[in-house]
Amino acid sequence: MTSIGTLHSCFKEKFGIPRQPGLANTARAELRLENEFATMDAVRGLEQCSHIWVLFLFSEHLDRGWTPLVRPPRSGGGKLGVFATRATFRPNPIGMSVVKLERIENRNGQPVLHLSGVDILDGTPVLDIKPYLPYADRLDEADYPYAPDGQKTALSVVFSEQAQQRLSKDSAAAQLQQLIIDVLSCDPRPTHRRKRDDERVYGTLLEHYNVRWQIQQDRIDVLAIDPATDNTD
Repeated sequence: MTSIGTLHSCFKEKFGIPRQPGLANTARAELRLENEFATMDAVRGLEQCSHIWVLFLFSEHLDRGWTPLVRPPRSGGGKLGVFATRATFRPNPIGMSVVKLERIENRNGQPVLHLSGVDILDGTPVLDIKPYLPYADRLDEADYPYAPDGQKTALSVVFSEQAQQRLSKDSAAAQLQQLIIDVLSCDPRPTHRRKRDDERVYGTLLEHYNVRWQIQQDRIDVLAIDPATDNTD
């Protein structure tokens, strides 16, 4: 297969990425087509779609191999067959996500797709894009009791004074604040840490910031927002 382009997203590391698309609608990305695929003719008509399928390569896992049994986040340590999950460690490391197509930009004659609701790491190679067809792709009767919903937490997100001051200096403060809320509401912590008192301070790279946060019993505290280049941990 040949990569048709690269996806550039707000997620600069794997930790913190929502486990499915659409859980953080403010998570945005640009899909830039490359080489012979970087022609406006290749996306003619796609602007009529509200959503598209993005098929991509789990490029960070190419050297990790696969196993028939995996521990998905919902399992609490139990195992399921790899083909009963959307685990990233697969025989063929292909991912797929339905994302919202905000618009298509003509950038010097080359198409750039602006997307939202993504769950894909920055720099990911894209294998294909396809229009999402509501009449065929939406199945109201479909069911999977193991994963009935997105498991988002209802805890409120509270920003410290330092975090608020940093936000006030960003030109896209409202969007960045909502992105942080959306991502942390998905509780990025490993599953085994969710069922016990966890006083650990976590760091998540979003856009060009290192967001430090901690989950209390009744809220999520955003302790600090610093430029990612300041992170020396």
